[in-house]
Amino acid sequence: EISNTLGSQAMVLSVEAKKIESNKWEVYTNNGREGTGIDVIEWAIKGEDLGAGEILLTSVDCEGTRRGFDLDLIKATTGSVSIPVIASGGMGKYQDLYDAVYDADADAIAMADVLHYNRLTFDEIRKKSTISGIIVRDYD
Repeated sequence: EISNTLGSQAMVLSVEAKKIESNKWEVYTNNGREGTGIDVIEWAIKGEDLGAGEILLTSVDCEGTRRGFDLDLIKATTGSVSIPVIASGGMGKYQDLYDAVYDADADAIAMADVLHYNRLTFDEIRKKSTISGIIVRDYD
């Protein structure tokens, strides 16, 4: 209904994913505490079919670890839907962003820890992204 009324750009499907076996993830709720029994890839496809304009994909397993994104999760999701996928959970260094974009086809990156704790600056991330050929929005 939101997508039909306001357009798909106004509808973001937030997915909390937890790995349950090799190349298989379950949708979780309540900040990764409650399993749903729903397969992440099936849910992403259904979300797109129902009108989601993009997916915010958070790896519960990687969230807060600063060890990088779950590239297999991102790749499986981006390969299954045609809407943009925002990777979330695990960024600890610039290379993690680069890997998510170039190795797993993430359309965007959500990051918190690296900025909140000054591990990287916003300007540093923007500069490295531009040098790497990643398109970043101008905000001047």
